Amino acid sequence: MESPRQSEPGSRTHPIHCRVSPDPANTLAALSPSINESLLQAWLQPLLADLPGASLFDAHTHIGSNDPDGARLSGAELIEILAPLDARGVVFAMHEPDGYGAANELILSEAAGSDGRLVPFCRLNPSDGAVAELTRCIDRGARGIKLHPRSDDFAMNSAEVREIFAVAEEHRLPVLIHAGRGIRALGRHTLELSEAFPGARVILAHAAVSDLSWIWRYLPDHPNVFIDTSWWVPVDLAFLFAYAPPGQILFASDVPYGSPALNAILTIRCALQAGLTADQVTAVSGAQLERLLAGETPLDVGPPPGPPSEPRDLIFERVYLFAMAALARMIAGAESEEIVGLAKLACDVEEDAPQAAACRTMTELIDMQSESIAEVSAKDLATPSTQRLALLTPLLLAATLAATPKVPAPAELLGV
Repeated sequence: MESPRQSEPGSRTHPIHCRVSPDPANTLAALSPSINESLLQAWLQPLLADLPGASLFDAHTHIGSNDPDGARLSGAELIEILAPLDARGVVFAMHEPDGYGAANELILSEAAGSDGRLVPFCRLNPSDGAVAELTRCIDRGARGIKLHPRSDDFAMNSAEVREIFAVAEEHRLPVLIHAGRGIRALGRHTLELSEAFPGARVILAHAAVSDLSWIWRYLPDHPNVFIDTSWWVPVDLAFLFAYAPPGQILFASDVPYGSPALNAILTIRCALQAGLTADQVTAVSGAQLERLLAGETPLDVGPPPGPPSEPRDLIFERVYLFAMAALARMIAGAESEEIVGLAKLACDVEEDAPQAAACRTMTELIDMQSESIAEVSAKDLATPSTQRLALLTPLLLAATLAATPKVPAPAELLGV
């Protein structure tokens, strides 16, 4: 593939359109800088330029104001995030400890007034009148279902979940399931449900990270199981694209916990690194989700490319290792300056080294990262919040470049 050229970046910068609950003690909220729109656009637009038929359709977004973790996002704010990308999004409620009736009504209302930009899913707690609520929401225009076994404390093999899947099969609705850690036997129960209800379309969120190492083998025999890319670890996404059929992967961001622009960069770069074609990436980016929401037969865009045929570059491997270790320490509230320094030192290659151009870009991003958290304490950075991703964007881009070196970075940032 030819090296993509950077389109002229805009000069605007916007804050991330989400926030935590007002709290004078939450200094992170006060100190968090904005995501630089021109930086993200510089990385995203060259990728989209090589995918002229692609349209971003985010399979995983939220709005709400009552989640105990403090995250807040309105429908208007979500539209403001998606609109510059000309993207649409599936939207559902955040966690609502007092039930989902009012939250689902808000979702339906916001989607109805979004001029087609938002597609509503209803969120259900199987132990709280779920079938009646699902029926009500379908009658009001809901196009799918969100289940979160961990936050709503239920097992996927319960009778109540099977009742939900029976309705989903009847209406050919997608069922998106939180698939992070801490959910016992999630993958195996999901495969069982997909077999019992073949008319339902099951979407495992967050790259199915808890079950990814084994579940990919079963995907060809379970064509109604899909995996979304709302995850932030590049090597997990690289693994997903290498081993899972591309027609069973859906672009997603997890906004407001993720960023559609940033997650699109991770998704497309990891897909191209794995060897997906432009048509396959177009399906991942939104074309397949369109078909699922319409109740149509999913696209078959071919088999997975398989594991890399060439060994990973050990220079890039060192940068990736230190960058991800630094990110992990930041999230855990541990001091990270030394590990960030090692990531930068790992980029220090001779000018004639084949990795030199990419290493210059990663060095620039690591320097941006150091500047972005200069006034933030380790304790504040460990506080769960929607600002944290904004703070960590430069280092995550550096790690992504290290994990996807076959996909060129924006030309101007390479000093070309």
